[in-house]
Amino acid sequence: MAAKSLASCIFCKIIKGEIPCFKLIETEKVLSFLDIGPLSKGHALIIPKYHAEKLHELPDEYFTDVLPAAKKIAIALGAENYNLLQNNGRIAHQEVDHVHFHVIPKPQASDTEGLVVGWPAKKPSMDELKKLHEELLSKL
Repeated sequence: MAAKSLASCIFCKIIKGEIPCFKLIETEKVLSFLDIGPLSKGHALIIPKYHAEKLHELPDEYFTDVLPAAKKIAIALGAENYNLLQNNGRIAHQEVDHVHFHVIPKPQASDTEGLVVGWPAKKPSMDELKKLHEELLSKL
């Protein structure tokens, strides 16, 4: 599938070379570079070379290089602990409307560097989980 681009998208401009970046890895399907507003040293972004705002809108073939790029970046950083993050929509903390993945090193167990996550775990009943499971299976 031919790459799709949006003229007003900052990531599409980076892909086209209209805005410079600190490039790490580039393939036919993805571009990765250092984040200019990092949460920790080495925080990198991986962006598909196809403009889609959300993950479910991205053609499958653009996923093939994402995880291998993330793995290479994590190894190059020597990151023992890190997060791979992908957000969809404003209330889910997506700031740029172009699918992208963050590789965020977590150098220490603190809230001062790296990703800080709240995890408001719920306690659904087994019946609720069973019902949800059946509903999802019917749609997959």
